Amino acid sequence: MTAHEYGTADGTPPPGVPGTPPGPGPGYGSSLPADSAPAPGSRPYGDATGTTAGTAGGYPAGTTAGWPYDGAGEVRIPAQKTADAVHGAAPADTTGADSTGTTGGADPAGTEKKPAVPGRDRYLDLLRSIALVRVVVYHLFGWAWLSVLFPSMGVMFALAGSLMARSLNRPALSVIKSRVRRLLPPLWVFSALMLGILFVQGWSPAKDPDGGGAFWGPISVFNYLVPIGAPPYPWSIGSESGLLESSWADQAAGPLWYLRAYLWFVLASPLLLWAFRRVPWATLLFPLALTAVVGTGLVTIPGETGNAVQDFAVYGSCWVLGFAHNNGMLKQIPRYAAVSGAAALMAFGLWWASGHLGSEGWDLNDIPLAQATWSFGIVVILLQYSPSWQTLPGRLAKWDKLITLSNNRAVTIYLWHNLLIMATVPILDLAYDLPFMQSDTASSWLDSTELFWQFVLVWPLIGLAILSVGWIEDLAAKRKPRLWPNGAKKKRAARAH
Repeated sequence: MTAHEYGTADGTPPPGVPGTPPGPGPGYGSSLPADSAPAPGSRPYGDATGTTAGTAGGYPAGTTAGWPYDGAGEVRIPAQKTADAVHGAAPADTTGADSTGTTGGADPAGTEKKPAVPGRDRYLDLLRSIALVRVVVYHLFGWAWLSVLFPSMGVMFALAGSLMARSLNRPALSVIKSRVRRLLPPLWVFSALMLGILFVQGWSPAKDPDGGGAFWGPISVFNYLVPIGAPPYPWSIGSESGLLESSWADQAAGPLWYLRAYLWFVLASPLLLWAFRRVPWATLLFPLALTAVVGTGLVTIPGETGNAVQDFAVYGSCWVLGFAHNNGMLKQIPRYAAVSGAAALMAFGLWWASGHLGSEGWDLNDIPLAQATWSFGIVVILLQYSPSWQTLPGRLAKWDKLITLSNNRAVTIYLWHNLLIMATVPILDLAYDLPFMQSDTASSWLDSTELFWQFVLVWPLIGLAILSVGWIEDLAAKRKPRLWPNGAKKKRAARAH
C-alpha cells in the first residue's frame, strides 16, 4: 500500500467557448447541504425535511457541494438534458425529478404536465460509490492493477471540482468556510481516537526524532485538527503481538493526505476558477505540465511540502476538469475529439509507467506522471459520456439504497476504512481458538483465505462506524443527525403522497 492511495456552479463560460448554458450545468451532490439560502418560495432539496429547491434559468439553484466524496450526492439537475440545453440554447422551463427520481407527468385529465422537482444525478452518485469500494479493496488486497482499472482519486477530485465551481457563484469566503466546517468535525472525531491510542501507547510528539523536535513536534499535531500539512505519528509503536500491529499509525493516518489535498484545492479554487474563465485550456493543462516537472525528479521539493505540491499537480487537472464539466465546456468538444485526445494521453501514461515501474510494478500511485495522465484521460471519458440519470437504470436500481448510503457517509467511510481493515485481524485471530479450528488443516485453510475473510468482515465494521460516528457529518452540515441515511424514508414518503 502506498501512502498516496490511502484513501477518494459557476455557469459563466470561459472566453472562447461558445454556446455555454446560461446557468450552471448538471452538478454532483454531497453529503452536505447548500451553502446559501434557497430561493424565495423554495426549500433546499435533500435537507432535513426532504424538500426541494427552486431553479434559476432552467437549472437548479443553490446546489450543494462538498468534499470530494461527500456523502449525500444531492445533485440538482434539470428534468431533461436536451442537446439544446447542453450546447448553449436557452434551457426549457423544465423541472426534474423528486428525491425518488420521479419526473413530472400528465395530470389525471391528461391535459398538462405536473411540475416536478430537481433530482439527483445518480450516475455521478454511482461513480463515487465505485470509487469508495475500489479504495477499500485496494487497501485490503493491494492489487496494483486496480490503479489502472479505475483511478478513484482522480474521479473523486473531478467530482469535487465540479461542485466547487458551482458553489462559487456565491461569495468565495462563505463557500470556503462552509467546506472547512463540513470537513473538520468528522476529522476531529477520527483524530481524537487516533491520538488517544498513540498517547496511551506512550508516544510523545516532542520526543519523536522524526517529529521535528521539542518545538515543531507539538505544533505539527495541529494538522490533526486542520489538515494543512502532514500529521505526525511514529512509524512503529507497540508490538506485533498487540491488538494492532506496530505500523498501525502509519496505515491509519494514510487517508489524511487526501484531506490535505482537498483543503488545498478548496483554498485555491477561487483563483483557479478565475484563471479558468480567462484561459481555460492553460489552466486545465498546467497541472499536468507541473507534474512533468515535480513528479519526474526534474525538480525536487523536499519533505512534506514536496509531497503536497506533487499531489496538487497530479490531481489538479482532474479538479479543473470538474470546472469544465460544471460549465458545459466538455460538451462543447466533439466526443470523438475528446475521447481520442484522452486515449492518446492515457497511452502516454502507460508508456511512461512501463519505463518507471516501482517496487509494486504497475501501481500508478507510485508513478506521478503516469497517474496524472491516466486519471485525466479516464475522467474526460467518464464525464463526456455522463448520462445524468435521475434514477438508476435496470439492475443497478437494486443498489439504490447502498449507493445513497455511501454517498451520504463518504467522509466516514473514507476516514475509517483503513483502521477498520486492521481491526479485522484480531477478530479473525479469535477464530483460531474455535474447537473445529484446532487441526493444522483448518488453520492452514484460514491462513490461505484470510484476506477474503477480512473483506467480508470490514463491511459490517464500516456499517458500525456509520452508525456510531456517521451522524457527525450531519452535525457538521447543520442537519438533523441521521443514523442510516439510505434514502428509504424519503422514498416511502414520496410513495405515500
